[in-house]
Amino acid sequence: MDLIQGVVMGKLRVTVIMSVFLMMGCERDAMSTHAAENKGEDLQDFIGEVKNNLVFVEGGEFLMGDYGVKYGPEGISYDSDKDSKPLHKVELSNYSIGKFKVTNKEFQYYLHSNGLQLRQDAGEKFAIISEAPNTPAHLDWFEAEKYCTWLANVSELPFGLPTEAQWEYAARSRGQFLIVATNDGTYKITEGSATEYDGPRGVNISTEWDREAFAKELGWNTQDLTPLPVDRFPPNPLGLYAMSDNGFEWVKDWYDPEFYQNSPFKDPQGPDIPVHKDPPSNYKYAKVLRGKDYANPQWGGGVNVHRSYRSPDGTVAGLSNGDDSLILGDKTARCVVNHPQPIE
Repeated sequence: MDLIQGVVMGKLRVTVIMSVFLMMGCERDAMSTHAAENKGEDLQDFIGEVKNNLVFVEGGEFLMGDYGVKYGPEGISYDSDKDSKPLHKVELSNYSIGKFKVTNKEFQYYLHSNGLQLRQDAGEKFAIISEAPNTPAHLDWFEAEKYCTWLANVSELPFGLPTEAQWEYAARSRGQFLIVATNDGTYKITEGSATEYDGPRGVNISTEWDREAFAKELGWNTQDLTPLPVDRFPPNPLGLYAMSDNGFEWVKDWYDPEFYQNSPFKDPQGPDIPVHKDPPSNYKYAKVLRGKDYANPQWGGGVNVHRSYRSPDGTVAGLSNGDDSLILGDKTARCVVNHPQPIE
C-alpha cells in the first residue's frame, strides 16, 4: 500500500512540476510576444516620424553647376574650383528628401535595433558630439549608405542616399539661382563687431560664435567646431534645413572632377565605377560630399554649387607618424525616397 501511495505521490509531484514549467513557458512566450509587439510598435513609430520629416520634391529641369558668371547678379564665378563647371542641364524625376540631416537619436536607434554599437575609433570629440540627440549623426559613407538601406528594408520604401544632382536641386529649392540654402538665399547675421570673447550671431545660418555658445551650453570643449541642432536656423524655401551648414553631407555618387563635362541629362547617378583618388581622398577612390562643415557668413562658406570629396571610409593621411587618421566630426547625411508620389 505504501508503495502504491509513493507512486501516486511521485506522479502528482511530476505533474505539478510539469505544470509549473508549462506555466513558466507560457509566461515567457507571453513576455516575448509582448516585447516583440512593443518593438514592432516602436519601429512603426520611428518609421512614422521619418516619413513625417520628408519633403516632396517635384522633379524638373535645372542648370546644375556654377551659374554665377551667366546668371548670378554679380556676374562672377561662385566657385574657384573647375569641377563645378561647365554649367549643364539636368532633368530629375520626383523624389522626397529628409528635411533634416540624420540625427544622433535616429542613427543610434538604428544601431540599437541591429545589435550594433556606436563606433569607438573616431576619437574623443566624436564621442562628445554623438551625445546630443537632436544634432547630426556623424558617419562615414558606408555607414550612411547602410542606414538609408536599412530604412528601405524596414519601411518597404525606396530609401537611399541622394544623388549629387538631387542634393543640389533640393538645396537650390528646385534649381533656383540661390547661392546658399538659407531661407532667402542670403547670409544674415546680427550687427556688431567681434571681440575676443563674443561676436555676431547667425540669423539664418550659423557663425563660429553660435557654435562656441552651444558648446559652452552643453559643457563641451569643441569650441567653434561644434555641431548644432538640426533645426537651429530657418529652412530654405523648399523646407530643408542646414544644407549649407552644420556638416558636409554624403551623396551616392563617386567623385569625378570631369563628370559635369559628360553628365547624362536624365537623372544622373555619377560615374558608373570609381574613377578618382588623390591626396585629399587619402589615395582611395572618392565619394562626393556636398554642403558645408561649418558655415562662415563673413567669407561666404556654404555655396550651393561647390563640390567636396573624400575617402568613403572618412580617413585622411596621417600628418606626423604616417598612420591614417579617421575624421568623421564634419561628415553627415540625409536620405531620399525615390518614389514619384508624396509619401503618406
